[in-house]
Formats: sequence, C-alpha cells, structure tokens
Amino acid sequence: MKHRSAQSSRIFTAVVRQHRIIRPRYRLLTLELDAKGSAAFASVMPGQFVEIDAGPLSLPQDKDIPAELLDSAKRNIMLRRPFSFSAIRHKGNKFEIDISYHVVGPSTVRLTTLVPGDSLNLIGPLGNGFRIDQSRPIAVLIAGGMGAPPIQHLAAHLKSHHPDMRVTAFIGARSLDEIPFDIGTDPDGGIIFPAFSSVGVPHAMTTDDGSFGVKGFVTQLVEKLLVPGPFQTDKAILYACGPEPMLTAVSRLAAKIGVHCQLSMERMMACGIGLCQSCAIKTRDPQAEDGWSYRLCCKDGPVLDGKDVIFD
Repeated sequence: MKHRSAQSSRIFTAVVRQHRIIRPRYRLLTLELDAKGSAAFASVMPGQFVEIDAGPLSLPQDKDIPAELLDSAKRNIMLRRPFSFSAIRHKGNKFEIDISYHVVGPSTVRLTTLVPGDSLNLIGPLGNGFRIDQSRPIAVLIAGGMGAPPIQHLAAHLKSHHPDMRVTAFIGARSLDEIPFDIGTDPDGGIIFPAFSSVGVPHAMTTDDGSFGVKGFVTQLVEKLLVPGPFQTDKAILYACGPEPMLTAVSRLAAKIGVHCQLSMERMMACGIGLCQSCAIKTRDPQAEDGWSYRLCCKDGPVLDGKDVIFD
C-alpha cells in the first residue's frame, strides 16, 4: 500500500471563500487551494484528510463561545487538527474543498471566526482513502454523525467516476439538530439531502430520538433492508465512517451477511504523518506472534478493511 507523507509539496495555503452555519454547532467551510495545494489535490481520494493549523486563529468573543466550551476553548493549540472534506471542485486552474465541522473544542471554536478572504495553513492530502473495487458494483454507503463528510465525497466520486455502480447512502445522527447537512425537499414534498440528491444517490436517514427520518440506529435500518435479501453479497461492498460503536456494528453486519466492507476510522491524529504514534488501531496480523499488531490511523488508514480491525 502506498503511504502519503507530509512532504514540503503538501504544505500549502488556502483562502476562505465561504463559511456558513448548517446547524447551531455545525458549519461548512469552503477553501480555495493555492497552486501547490491544487496540484496536490489533483488525484485526491475520498477518505483522505488535511491537517489544519488553527493555533494562529483568534478566539471569538466569550458570548459567541458555547458555555460548556468557554474554559477549554482558551487552551493554547500546539498541534494541527485533522479534518476530512465533504466535496472537492475544480475552479479554473485551482481546486476548492468543502470542510464540514462540528464545534467541539479549542480548534473548532477558533475556526468559527474565519471570514471570506482569511487564510489557513494546511498539510494534505494525507492518509489512504477508500479503495474502489469495480468488481463490486453495488456500493452501500453508511455515515454516522460527523463521519458524514467522507461519505458525501465518496458518493459524488462514485457517481462521477464509476457511473455504472449502484450507490445507496444511509445517514444516521442522534437528532435533527445534529445532522451535518443542508435539508431540502423533492418535487413531491419529501425531505431530501441535496448533498446526495444532487449527484443522484438515493438515501435514507435515521435519528436516535426519532426527531427526523426513521427512529433508531442507522445500522439497524441497513440490516433490516439488507439481511432479508435477495442481496448479491459477492457484488457488493459497504463503505462506512462514523463513531466506533457504529463501525463495530457495520463490521459485524458485514461478517454476518458475508460482504466486504471498508471503514474510515476515527482517532486523534496529532501529527497526521505517523511520527507521534498517537493514533494506533489494533488490527489482525497473521504474521505477528500473537496474531495482531497496531497500525496507524493517519498513515495506514484512515480507511481500513473491516475484517482487519479488532474492536475491543
């Protein structure tokens, strides 16, 4: 497997073109990459990520910081933070990327102050993204919470680069307020997500509390639809990103129905290039004495084969 590293050619500047609120704590940041960044992103794959230097950014006024983050938001930021991207567009001779984020800590609080024209220092694209297997033309995409951005990017990529693949997306969130997408309506008045409908991907939504879509976990809906069959498991693949309990359920479902799956894992990735060793994931390794070894989420992943990941 080819690993990507933060070479000097992957350190670049991006300019904010748009920044808007999706939900009270969810935002969408559109960045225009400079020439160096655009060249690096020419062959980017869904599931890769960037590291953003949020340290130099200013804090918003206290009144604009969520009360529960008021103290922690004032900590100094020493390291970059990883962010996946939900879309990428070719604009003339440059690229734009969309980064969806959830305001949860010091770095994301600082990101809220960005306005069009501001600049950010990035490293990327990093890691290994989803691998497209054209021998498996049935793609089931599963996203949970802020695992949604790489799944959105994957949906658009599959439809544009592999139009013969049959793609369906399932999105889960805890509640309506925690859905990280714009919500629209179709001509019949039904609720849709333009992020998926605009690229022709059918999709369904679940919320844990039933405030939107089907009540329950997204993996429960996927299992309900896939297990009864008929389902061509030898021609299908599950792609998933989300919190670890959801990925555990996806991995077990894939094993249950005998279908391949790829999981985009989530870890704190302090450096993004394999130096700090802080993002270890326990994986099966037949060559190791105990049958398992650690891989690094940032360097060997974030996307790993579901059959390889050991969930404790």
